Amino acid sequence: MNEAAFIAALRTLATDPAARGLVDDAAVLGDLVLTHDMIVAGVHFLADDPPADVAWKLVAVNLSDLAAKGAEPVGCLLGAGLSGDAGWNAAFVDGLGAALAHFALPLLGGDTVAMPAGAPRSFGLTAIGRATVAPSRAGARAGDALYVTGTIGDAGLGLALLRAGRTQPAAPIAAYRRPVPRLADGRALAPHVSAMMDVSDGLLLDAARMAAASGLALTLALDAVPLSDVARAEGLAVGDAATAGDDYQLLFALAPDRAVPVAATRIGRFATGSGLALTDGGEPVPLPARLGYLHG
Repeated sequence: MNEAAFIAALRTLATDPAARGLVDDAAVLGDLVLTHDMIVAGVHFLADDPPADVAWKLVAVNLSDLAAKGAEPVGCLLGAGLSGDAGWNAAFVDGLGAALAHFALPLLGGDTVAMPAGAPRSFGLTAIGRATVAPSRAGARAGDALYVTGTIGDAGLGLALLRAGRTQPAAPIAAYRRPVPRLADGRALAPHVSAMMDVSDGLLLDAARMAAASGLALTLALDAVPLSDVARAEGLAVGDAATAGDDYQLLFALAPDRAVPVAATRIGRFATGSGLALTDGGEPVPLPARLGYLHG
């Protein structure tokens, strides 16, 4: 059973309206927004990444889900699979403290377990927020424009650099190890957008998920996908940037006649129908074999 089949099976259990059918970034219970993400060595971070960076990423990826719901963080619960490396664990705790302080996020509790020898380090965080408006990824309307904040592909480039043994340029490596959740942008956007989610598994894959959840077709312009100057200087292809993942930018649908309240780039348009289509320079181009990262 792969991830998609497993989640499909879980949907038969997650029948409370707060679960949003397990198709959204978070659960919404009244004004509470709750999300839980795990990170595992060799999957979400490299085994030799600094422990403080691992702690930062754990906090940031969960807060990114809150950002996608326009939520203000109010606390978190930690789940930690401990290795026998006391020094590494202590450095992780120090880094966690720094990340929590940076985001003014109280640690409220959690659980720890000892991992078997040789098991990859694994951590989970439940982040809790409050929001008066928590847009779903399923609310896009035909005619809406699709926007994305920031730039795409920097984290994927950073991972490639690290795997090649490079430590420069620093910016994409920081994008991979220490993503910055778009919390202020999410709060500014939430009252205006039709749908919103964060980009975690790849721009194309997550855009396709928004279209599918909304029951619409989406045409996305590859030549409009924003790349950083560093990514361009490194020769990162836009197709690779759009499928790499780990960007943690906000992807949102907005009526074409509405002003965009944050800095963002228009990259597509929703229409009646289904499926994702790509253009480059206004001409149709085929979908890549892989739209993004899938867990199994």
